[in-house]
Amino acid sequence: MGFVNGNRMPTTDKVCIHWRAGRCTRNPCQYRHSELPQQSSNNNNGMGSRRSPVTQPSDHGNFSGENFFSRRKPNIYNRADTQPPSNCGKDHGQGAGAVRGPGFRAPLKTQNKICTYWVADKCSYGESCRFLHQWFVSDSFTMLTQLAGHEKKKVISGIAFPEGSDKLYTGSKDGTVRVWDCRSGQCAAVLDLGSEVGCVINEGPWVFVGIKNCVKAWNTQANNELTLNGPSGLVNALAVHNDMLFAGTQDGSILVWKFVAASNCFEPAAALQGHRGSVVTLIVGANRLYSGSMDNTIRVWELETLQCIYTLTDHTSVVMSVLCWDQYLLSCSLDKTIKVWALTMSGNLEVVHTHKEEHGLLALSGMPDAQGKPVLICSCNDNTVRLYDLPTFTERGKIYAKEETRAIQTGPGGLFFTGDGNGDLKVWKWSEQSPEAASTMQQ
Repeated sequence: MGFVNGNRMPTTDKVCIHWRAGRCTRNPCQYRHSELPQQSSNNNNGMGSRRSPVTQPSDHGNFSGENFFSRRKPNIYNRADTQPPSNCGKDHGQGAGAVRGPGFRAPLKTQNKICTYWVADKCSYGESCRFLHQWFVSDSFTMLTQLAGHEKKKVISGIAFPEGSDKLYTGSKDGTVRVWDCRSGQCAAVLDLGSEVGCVINEGPWVFVGIKNCVKAWNTQANNELTLNGPSGLVNALAVHNDMLFAGTQDGSILVWKFVAASNCFEPAAALQGHRGSVVTLIVGANRLYSGSMDNTIRVWELETLQCIYTLTDHTSVVMSVLCWDQYLLSCSLDKTIKVWALTMSGNLEVVHTHKEEHGLLALSGMPDAQGKPVLICSCNDNTVRLYDLPTFTERGKIYAKEETRAIQTGPGGLFFTGDGNGDLKVWKWSEQSPEAASTMQQ
């Protein structure tokens, strides 16, 4: 065994990662304290050097003067140019590039895990780190900014846009609703409700907030506030159709109020019973109300009669979110699946496609991309948000967070928002160019 510079020769050809970071204290060390000789281009085992496809977030401090309300909020409903999800499930992968340094080949980037040391501002590897140093992976969208204000470690549970307003409303388990100025990105007001917020929605100029044992309603144009009593426990979900407001409650019931224009108030209309667990999600589509519950079922209610006409039992765990797309119903669950439902010739709702994930799913939202193609946004309980083209479920990108993302809201101008369990609220925007055009430019 020989010596180099007075030290015993290493017993392996591996380079000491602690030496690379400048903090190895072993002498002698069994690993190399020098870089491996650079291999010739004729002996690289077919591994070429190419840039990582990961997109860097934009360094905007605010919403960059976006005119949020230049057109109505986009959605993915009633699109005639979409195809039925019979072609669902095409695979789509993202390759990882090899980054070559001055005298060595750094580890391949691991595209499916964020660096926990980078999140804590403690990673010493910099660009040579094999884990992600950014909050997303996509060529289709970018992060505009992050809005700080809600209490840390408290879940952001709802995000809403009132029509005709330049304000964004967000609710949190910290017991507040924050009002954000869309042009400056600054918090304009804080409403202390004295109770954790279960959900936030808007309809026209109204903002509705579900809290414990009641629903708060604000008319942002008339500047008046209403309190709707009746719920038992936390209100987890809200939905509006025409002049009716629906509230899904902790005790499994769905309360209904009817708006009376003459008095500018809401009057109790009905209480829908049937779920055996808390109602956690509501959506209205095709003149029906769909409710998902902790009892693992979806109930379908006829709006004219307020009667339950179907009970869907294909999920095996909590139904966390339901969404209407074209003539289909989409649902996600902690059973790690997204199910696509369609009406059969007999008039029954049946599953026509099941998309499986590795983790439980928490929330669904949808919007068109910059080219008008429908995109499904879904959050998982591994602290990620996945974006998929419909109907193929081809992956368009992935968003990372410190905690689970519970609130997703879309907006005009290609904007969308995510709020997570760490209290972080992020603003995203779809790129104007198509992924195909971006790929061509990179080549």
